[in-house]
Amino acid sequence: MTATMNADTGRQRTRMALFLAIAMAATVGSALGFEHIGGYIPCHLCLEQRTPYYVGVPLMVLAAIASILRAPAWITRGLLAIGGLLMLYGLYLGIYHSGVEWHWWAGPTDCTAGAAPVDTGGKGVLDALDKFVPPSCDKAALRILGLSLAGWNAIASLILAAVAFRGALARD
Repeated sequence: MTATMNADTGRQRTRMALFLAIAMAATVGSALGFEHIGGYIPCHLCLEQRTPYYVGVPLMVLAAIASILRAPAWITRGLLAIGGLLMLYGLYLGIYHSGVEWHWWAGPTDCTAGAAPVDTGGKGVLDALDKFVPPSCDKAALRILGLSLAGWNAIASLILAAVAFRGALARD
């Protein structure tokens, strides 16, 4: 009976790791879609919020592979816990950026005051890069149901952290 329970827990961890890898990839993929398809230029904090996902996706794939190959449970559990910590960091970044957008606190000094269209003046794009001003961190480019993308990132990070920690803390 114990072997069956361990196998069920192992399959559950595999499913959780795969779910997390796909959900993290979809979340950061959505941000990339808004940028490259929708034309929304990310600010400094927007770009920083992607880091936990860039690290988390391959980590969760590794956790799934470790679980499938029946590596010791502590390896998969540890990778899931690291994924949970990454998502807690993502939650912090999302709340911080949302607070900056709502003017609850000041943003970092490297976030500029605003963006304007860049006129190349007949010169090349590389010449125009020197004059490009990225968007300000304190202005939400888009709000969906009253939340900016930073706010939605905070919600996604919270849910993904809960799933990761549940998988990491599941009993064998």
